[in-house]
Amino acid sequence: MSDFWVFGYGSLIWNPGFEVIRKERALLYGLHRSFCVYSWVHRGSQESPGLVLGLDKGGSCQGMAMLTAGNLRNQTIDYLRARELVTDVYLECWRKVRLQSGEQVDALVYKTDQDHPQYSKGLSLDQQTKIVQRSKGKSGNNIDYLRSTVAALKDVGIQDHSLEYIDAKLSL
Repeated sequence: MSDFWVFGYGSLIWNPGFEVIRKERALLYGLHRSFCVYSWVHRGSQESPGLVLGLDKGGSCQGMAMLTAGNLRNQTIDYLRARELVTDVYLECWRKVRLQSGEQVDALVYKTDQDHPQYSKGLSLDQQTKIVQRSKGKSGNNIDYLRSTVAALKDVGIQDHSLEYIDAKLSL
């Protein structure tokens, strides 16, 4: 089996959980990074949901394309499905991404299912901030998730003004 790419836009950047041969900044068109998913497991509960990132329709998303070994394909995809499809709020698909080098590759992407009850469209940044501030799930505090993501994005030279706004509000 040949090596393949996975597109990360949030926690996959700072905690991929699978063997990465190579990483390169990449641009995905048609979807954008957004706190559009209520977290019922990792950063909240059904009684007190947190927020995690999803890929929502429209715009584009700067993220990281991660190349993984073809001989680990089944193991890697099984891991990602167990991680990303816990409540089926994400849809697994293959999308074209443009690497920083200019090359266009197919990458495995997990985008938000807008018909799922965990889809949180339309929350203002201030509403998002309040939810992130109070939420905690089995993987920890929502604030830690936000801050780890902002730091990882900065480390690879990606700015996300919405996440940085929330982070600044939480620091007041």
